[in-house]
Amino acid sequence: MRAKKSPEKSPSLVSPTGAIRLMTQAMMGAAFGLAFTLALILANPAVAELLNHGGRAAAFVFVGTMVTTFAIGAALTGVVFILNENKES
Repeated sequence: MRAKKSPEKSPSLVSPTGAIRLMTQAMMGAAFGLAFTLALILANPAVAELLNHGGRAAAFVFVGTMVTTFAIGAALTGVVFILNENKES
C-alpha cells in the first residue's frame, strides 16, 4: 500500500508557495513576450515601419500589449499545471 503524500509537499494555489510559483510563470511569460516582440519587430519590416510612424507611444502600447498577453497566458497555464499537480498527488 502506498503512503499518501502530505498536503505540505504539494502546495495549493492559495498558499504563499503557490502564489510565488504563479508569479514566476507570469514573469517567464512576460520575458517570452518581450523576446517574441523583439523578434517580430526585427523579422518583419512592416511592423517596424508601423511602429516607426506611430511614434514612441505606439511602440510602448504594442510592446505592453504583447508582454501582457504572454504573461496572462503563462499565468493561466501555470494555474492549470498547479491544479493538475495537486490532483495527481
